[in-house]
Amino acid sequence: MAIALLSPTPANAAQTLAEVAAKVKDLEEQATTAAENAQAAKVQLGKLKKTLDSVQQQASQQGASVNELHKSIGVIAADQYKAGPLSQSLELLFSSDPALYLSSAGSLAAVTRKKTADLKKFSVSTQRLNATTFTVSDKLALVKAAEAKFTKQLAIANSKLKEAEELLSKLTAAERERLAKLKEDQEDNDQQSSLADAGKYAGVSGRGGIAIKYGLAQIGDKYVFGAAGLTYWDCSGLTMRAFQAAGVSLPHSSRAQYGYGKAISRKDLLPGDLVFFGKPISHVAIYLGGDRMLTAPRTGSRVKIATLDMGRKPYIGARRL
Repeated sequence: MAIALLSPTPANAAQTLAEVAAKVKDLEEQATTAAENAQAAKVQLGKLKKTLDSVQQQASQQGASVNELHKSIGVIAADQYKAGPLSQSLELLFSSDPALYLSSAGSLAAVTRKKTADLKKFSVSTQRLNATTFTVSDKLALVKAAEAKFTKQLAIANSKLKEAEELLSKLTAAERERLAKLKEDQEDNDQQSSLADAGKYAGVSGRGGIAIKYGLAQIGDKYVFGAAGLTYWDCSGLTMRAFQAAGVSLPHSSRAQYGYGKAISRKDLLPGDLVFFGKPISHVAIYLGGDRMLTAPRTGSRVKIATLDMGRKPYIGARRL
């Protein structure tokens, strides 16, 4: 048995294994892209929730103000009732058309100037509350849409990983072991090469230099989507923490990070710049110089130094923080 396992794999079987390995890698990359899409939706969801909380708080404050003014209006109405039946102006006030009241408020002869001001405040505050209530409703709809997008993208990521697992399950145990060994050997080689090259980039100064130093310390850590340290990372989680160490606050999303800092052309890249890939953007890494970058590439891989290339994900641009 040992001799059989160690013997060379026939050419046609090797080709089959190579095809399976390529397909698994492609599925892992698709899962990684979907996971970054989920992170973008998550960041957007967080922003929308903050806006919603603010608008809801505003609506609550406006509601309290309207209630207080309503009490004041009640006093005015009671006084007017004691003096006689409600005037035509007060009837206008309690009608369903605030604009009709506002246009007639100046002609209130039966109430004092202060009462007129209170009545106007009540009408304006009521209209503002109604407008804010509509805004709350709109923001709630946006929050629900962002939640649905996040859930969908996360489901896609997990489905791609499941598809890869199902593909591997069709191989024999020996074939799965062989592929796992080949993959592990490749990652080990990349890690050793990255660690050997790390010293070349340790002398960069400024914020970019601090971020590079932090990132280089994570070489060999595994990629896990949605992770932001301290032992597992996704691409934007790594860049977020690296620049946090340099005093720069970034969101946990490659797409969102593209909106920060200053746009830099490819020919003007400097070590410490963030480089972005994918349409829409689904990957970010730290440029090191000499067509090299520090990256957490995809599911099944590790943090490493790699060439400035993400295969089918095109280079989109760079930002300097």
